[in-house]
Amino acid sequence: MRKKPFFGAAFATLAMLSCNTHYQLTGVERTRIIIDSRYDQTPDEAAAKYLEPFRRVNDSVMGPVMGRVARNMHPTRPESDLSNLLADILIWASKDYGEKPVLAVYNMGGIRSDLTKGDVTYGDVLAIAPFENKICFVTMTGEQLMELFSQIAATGGEGVSRGTRLVISTDGKLVSARLNGKEIDPKGTYRVTTINYLLEGNDGMTAFTKGTDKVAPDDASNNTRYLIMNYFKEKQAKGEVVDAKVEGRIVRSEE
Repeated sequence: MRKKPFFGAAFATLAMLSCNTHYQLTGVERTRIIIDSRYDQTPDEAAAKYLEPFRRVNDSVMGPVMGRVARNMHPTRPESDLSNLLADILIWASKDYGEKPVLAVYNMGGIRSDLTKGDVTYGDVLAIAPFENKICFVTMTGEQLMELFSQIAATGGEGVSRGTRLVISTDGKLVSARLNGKEIDPKGTYRVTTINYLLEGNDGMTAFTKGTDKVAPDDASNNTRYLIMNYFKEKQAKGEVVDAKVEGRIVRSEE
């Protein structure tokens, strides 16, 4: 992967202010330093030697392979392979909590990195899900679910699980919604899994706060990164490569 240049700014302050006020700022100079792959061509041997023990520790923690992924994955709206995968993992993990949700929602803002085709390490998973977000469950009425779908449309799309079909307009309005091939029953009830950050109504999804029968386990083992790792480990144990595709779960109306 091509490295992007990093621009650093070096500032030379010629004087300092103090409570005595006899110091005065007389000028500021700025120099732009481009840091890119050229710096790797002539490594500093002393610095490399100093960093080596820290690198070994870091690699021992971040390096273990959890599994493999079939393609490069990147989170994009209204729908992406990576957001689909993470929402489906919430559904997959629900069995361990005695839950059978019909919908999972994973926010795009919580996906902090991509997946690159090939081995997936602990460090890769941590980069995707660095927060302390935990799986949780909530029961919503059909009316509340339609409100949630409208809020998802307003953001331009979020991660939703397989079986969801939302049509949204280019200006962020919900055009239609179906779940497992059926219209949403306004008076029906739907069990939903998501993360506790969204359950609190964050990222504009305030409809979650209106739900009932909430289950939000607090132990660290419920963090999404551990659920993701467990999913990859199970697939690896079966000799399977993880894959996900854009399926038309959320599409923009052509009108």
